[in-house]
Amino acid sequence: MDTIFISELKVKTKLGVPAWERMVAQTVILDIEIGYDLAKAGKSDAIADTIDYGEVVARIHDTLREHSFQLVEALAEHVCQLILKEFGALNVKIKVAKPAILSGLKALGVMLERPTK
Repeated sequence: MDTIFISELKVKTKLGVPAWERMVAQTVILDIEIGYDLAKAGKSDAIADTIDYGEVVARIHDTLREHSFQLVEALAEHVCQLILKEFGALNVKIKVAKPAILSGLKALGVMLERPTK
């Protein structure tokens, strides 16, 4: 299987368990790997034969601007399902990090992997 990757995508979203934390959008950082068969695109050189990563990035920005999440896990699952359903990915791996959320900590977050169903 081939992979399209999006590295260190910074997105603003409302995230946190206490309601006050979701009052203001905060930055999360996403690393995404999208499984897809890229053989046809490699031969045709046509965007129609692959996943348009510009559209993926735009869609992620839109959905995370529209939604609020309590848990990083829920945000990660939401993005995985969006990519699987809307873009026809074979699988998705995602890492979601909340940078500098706790003193002395560079980042915390989760990593998920989801296959198509």
